[in-house]
Amino acid sequence: MSAGTPAFPNRNHPPRRFPLSSEPAPVLRIAPPAFLFEPDLATILTALADARIVGGAVRDTLLCRPVTDIDIATPESPEQVTAALEGAGLRVLPTGLSHGTVTALGPVRSYEITTLRQDIETDGRHAEVAFTTSWQADASRRDFTLNALSLTRSGAVFDYYGGLPDLIAGRLRFVGRPEQRIAEDRLRALRYFRFFAFFARLPPDAPTFAALAAAATELDNLSAERVWSELKRLLAAPDPRAALALMHRAGVLRALLPEARDLPALASLAALAAPPDPLLRLAALISGAPASKDLPGLFASRFRLSAAESRTLVRLLSGPIPPVTADPAALRRLLAEEPAESLIARTLLAGIGGAEGGRLRARLATTPRPVFPLAGRDALVLGMAPGEAVGRALAAVRAWWLAGGCVADATACRAELLSRLRA
Repeated sequence: MSAGTPAFPNRNHPPRRFPLSSEPAPVLRIAPPAFLFEPDLATILTALADARIVGGAVRDTLLCRPVTDIDIATPESPEQVTAALEGAGLRVLPTGLSHGTVTALGPVRSYEITTLRQDIETDGRHAEVAFTTSWQADASRRDFTLNALSLTRSGAVFDYYGGLPDLIAGRLRFVGRPEQRIAEDRLRALRYFRFFAFFARLPPDAPTFAALAAAATELDNLSAERVWSELKRLLAAPDPRAALALMHRAGVLRALLPEARDLPALASLAALAAPPDPLLRLAALISGAPASKDLPGLFASRFRLSAAESRTLVRLLSGPIPPVTADPAALRRLLAEEPAESLIARTLLAGIGGAEGGRLRARLATTPRPVFPLAGRDALVLGMAPGEAVGRALAAVRAWWLAGGCVADATACRAELLSRLRA
C-alpha cells in the first residue's frame, strides 16, 4: 500500500483535503531533547529522514516534564518504513498495519511508527482512516491542540492548531468543533477531564462546556474498562479536584458515579498530604453515599475492577479505623489483620489530622506486621488427624495470640495448642 492510499476506501465519504505544498514554518526551535539521542530512536530517525515525534512526548518536552511514551509519525507507507528500518538493522513487527503502525524492536526498547492518516468515517468510537502525506491532516485527528504538536530530530516544533499558545496559557481546547470531536469518539469527553486535571489552568469556553454536558447521557455506551481506565488516570493526577468539580457541573460525574457525594473529602485528603492513589480518592468520593455492604462489589462489577483493586476498595470502605490512642498491643492486633497501607488509608479517609494523626500513621508504617507463627503442619506433628478440627484448633490459638498482643512466639503457640488438645 503506497502513501496516500486509503486503508479503508469509502467513496461516499471522501477524505478532507489539506494543502500538501504549503507546509508552514516551525513555530519554535528548541535544543533537541536528550531522548532523541537514545541509540534505537536515533537509528530510526536516521533511517526515516522525514519522521517526527508527535503527541504527548512533544507536549511534555515543552513543559519540561518527564517523557515516557514516544510516538513517531512519518509520511512514508508501512512497507517503506519496514524496508528502511530493516535496512538499518532493526527488527520490525507489523503490529497494526490496518492503521499504518509497525513496531521497531531495538536492543534497548521498542518504538511504534505510524504512517500519517486522516479520518474517512467515524461511528462514535472507531474511525476508518486513509493514509496521507499531510502533517496537518494527521494533526487534525488529534483530540486536543496541545497533543497536535510535532517535533523533528533537529528540534523544530510544528503547530497547526494553536497548541503552543494553549499549552503556555493552560488552556485545554479540542482540535475543531468540540461537539463534532466528541461525536466522533465519545471517549474524548472523559479524556477532556483527565487532561484538564493535568494541564489546564483556565476553564473551558462555553461551546466546550456545552459539548461536555451534552455528552453526559451518551457515556453509558462506552466499555466499562475504558471508562475506569480514564477515571483511574484522572484520579491519579496531582490534584484532580478542579477536574472533578467540572465533571460535577457538567453532569458527567453524576452519570458515571451517582454515589459520588463527597467532593470536599478530597480537600481533606489534600490537606493531610495523602498520596495520589486513585482507589483512595474513589473511596473518598463515595464516602458520603448511603452505607451498603455491597458498595465495593457494585463498583467492581460496574467498572470491571481487577481482583486486587476490588480487595483494596473493600478494605478502604470497611474495617476499623485505628484510634489515635491505640496502645502497642492494639496496634499489633490491627496490623495482624490488615496491611499497614489499608489502615493508614482509613485514617486519611477519616480525616485524622494534626500531630496525633501524623504520629499514628508513622507508628503504623514502622511497626512490623505480626505473623501468626503456626500452620496446619504444627497441629499434625502434635498428633492431630487432618480435617476441620485442625482449622478450629489453630483459629482458637490465633485468637489467644491476638488477645495477648501478638507477641507469643512459635514455641509458646505450640505449647498453647498442645494444652488445648489435652484439655
